[in-house]
Amino acid sequence: MFHVCTLNYPVTTYFADSDPQMCAMADKSIKPTSKDDGYPHIDAKDTDRKLSKHFSNSFNRYTDFSPFGKGGGGQLRACLDTNLGRQVIMKTLPPHLANHEYLRARFLREARVTAQLQHPNTVPVYEVGHDNEGRLYFTMKKVEGETLRDILEQQILGEPEAMNTYNLERMLGILIQVSNALSYAHAHGVVHRDIKPENIQIGSFGEVMLLDWGVAKVWAMDDEEPERQLMEHEELTSAGQRPGTPLYMSPEQVRGGGEIDNRTDIYSIGVVLYEILTLKEPLRGDRVNETFEMILRETPIPPVQRTPNRYIPRLLASISMKAMEKDPANRYQTMQEMIDAIRDFRSQAFQSLTRQ
Repeated sequence: MFHVCTLNYPVTTYFADSDPQMCAMADKSIKPTSKDDGYPHIDAKDTDRKLSKHFSNSFNRYTDFSPFGKGGGGQLRACLDTNLGRQVIMKTLPPHLANHEYLRARFLREARVTAQLQHPNTVPVYEVGHDNEGRLYFTMKKVEGETLRDILEQQILGEPEAMNTYNLERMLGILIQVSNALSYAHAHGVVHRDIKPENIQIGSFGEVMLLDWGVAKVWAMDDEEPERQLMEHEELTSAGQRPGTPLYMSPEQVRGGGEIDNRTDIYSIGVVLYEILTLKEPLRGDRVNETFEMILRETPIPPVQRTPNRYIPRLLASISMKAMEKDPANRYQTMQEMIDAIRDFRSQAFQSLTRQ
């Protein structure tokens, strides 16, 4: 059951959570602080180490496997944990990549980072190990629902249910919860680096989960090969082809060799906000390298001009544009600053209805 609040939008709006107390808890953020703040920083020496030779588990307790979509280059399957009698999701590398050293290391990092980031908007990880064929796997909570990408695609098609259920107020609630997870991660020395609608899961009961931490940068980790080199020849030929990541990358990710920090995630969240407002990506070429050049050199068309037929509050448009500044120094400097800006907009919209 959603809690109804009518703001100055064309439709009735809903808070993102099904319970007021849950909403208040999920909306709290941990303010980003320095590495000496007392928050335990997640360190590469812990997330990137290999599994011990003596590691063992009982894979045979998992039964009743069924496909459960795709996730960050891995295979997802629902299965039954017979020890605890619950359904879980198991993620494994595809068979042809199971022995790829770099992907194995990245897979382990994803499992460990996700497990160590114990936040309401990250998926709980239960176990990591080897299956009966020696392939790495990890299990996590099963969350039914759809991704933000699914919702945006439905809205692009003009489906009334998606437009009414996921109106602006609820979309902002989703975005704030994702931003809370990022604020928490940043406080623990982790940068996600792959924020996109495909990695934002909305559960059937209002849960919001930020997924796929496989390319996260953790404390004291050396920068890897620039992301643009990994996708240089990938094509973006139609709206149906969505590699996703290039469209949400920051200029410093595209350039490579620069310092990646929390402001990289802030840029990507700005892109997601822009797409929520306009139902269009801010910068997109026909090929990945064209998109990269646009990210480096072009300023996105302001949301109000991009889709003048949509109701787009100018304050929200300015928030998205500030988050997408080319120079990280001109963006919001912390995730909390951007969260506060969105909250200020929501507060002003509500107060405009309560003034006598």
